[in-house]
Amino acid sequence: MSTKDWIEKDFYKMLGVSKTASAAEIKKAYRTLARAHHPDNNANDAKSEAKFKEVSEAYDVLSDTAKRKEYDEARTLFGSGGFRPGGGGGNFNFDLGDVFGRGGAPGAGGFGDVLGGLFNRGSSTRGPRRGADVETSATLSFTDALNGVTLPLRLTGEAPCAVCSGTGARAGTTPRMCATCGGSGSSSRNVGNFAFAEPCRDCRGRGLVVDDPCQSCNGSGRGHSSRTVQARIPAGVKEGQRIRLKGKGASGERGGPAGDLFVVVGVAPHPVFGRTEDNLTVVVPVTFAEAALGAEIEVPTISGLSVRLKLPAGTATGRTFRVRGRGAPRRDGTHGDLLVSIDVVVPAKLSGAAKDALEAYAAATSDHDPRADLRNRAAGAAVGARQPVAEGEQS
Repeated sequence: MSTKDWIEKDFYKMLGVSKTASAAEIKKAYRTLARAHHPDNNANDAKSEAKFKEVSEAYDVLSDTAKRKEYDEARTLFGSGGFRPGGGGGNFNFDLGDVFGRGGAPGAGGFGDVLGGLFNRGSSTRGPRRGADVETSATLSFTDALNGVTLPLRLTGEAPCAVCSGTGARAGTTPRMCATCGGSGSSSRNVGNFAFAEPCRDCRGRGLVVDDPCQSCNGSGRGHSSRTVQARIPAGVKEGQRIRLKGKGASGERGGPAGDLFVVVGVAPHPVFGRTEDNLTVVVPVTFAEAALGAEIEVPTISGLSVRLKLPAGTATGRTFRVRGRGAPRRDGTHGDLLVSIDVVVPAKLSGAAKDALEAYAAATSDHDPRADLRNRAAGAAVGARQPVAEGEQS
């Protein structure tokens, strides 16, 4: 990325967040935009593809603490005219490369420590280069998220051209060193009284010039690839969790290592169970007799087996019981718990015998009014609201 990009591009605006946004807010904004404009969801849509690249570029900088600090300081410094030429100290010319890291002893401090890497981002070297990190998303079933699963993920992206092996030159020919930049891949551009290092325009930062380009990649050395990666998702992953698969990202250049693959996990809902952190939840219906008299009931678990739960007499609807060790797996090998909520079911229809039995029960408990305390508290609150506030007496 050139210096001009860092100074002129507003990465915060690209993601729609404020300059004081937290890391979590930046990540959330990126995920929303990346999913909306992902090429897989917007085939042959050039605008969505450009937007996807734009938000990915912004997230690459703002998600990295060190890069974000450099970016903010550069924007503040140059955006406010901190090095405006001719201001107070006379009019003079110098190369920012002399200020930001060149010619100084290692560890000398000053501006080189703050922005030393920033003004060399546009330059290109001919050494190994690490591949880019890649992010994708995958939706798992509820049980796969709990138990772990290996997923085949199909990834598409850039790779060295298969015809020219990434040189960009037609078979039987080789690129030549760029005479403009001497093979460094960078050149200086004067802006006012400052010289900025930027990718060489003649070789576009490669340091090499292709006279007879490869017909397959038109001399770029890059092509499109499609590959399938076997991604192992660990047991117990949660909705929105980001799994890193080292070395599964884009291929490196010139012998450099591959980048990493990040899988953002989505979890489909289960028809019976829910999840709260490492605990699973389930609502179990019981009859009025079971709740009133107490009973032993069977409760299903995520494994498909059942456990027996003893209900004490007088169990009210909504009461929750804990079954130890029947929840989601944790990293240390232990499991969370199963939280069982009781739901007392009222039958919609009654047989004659059941109706007679309930009428007999109602007569036997007619001296008990479950709403008496409710009425008393409501009446007391109403009386208190009507009482005038006493004024203090003056001495």
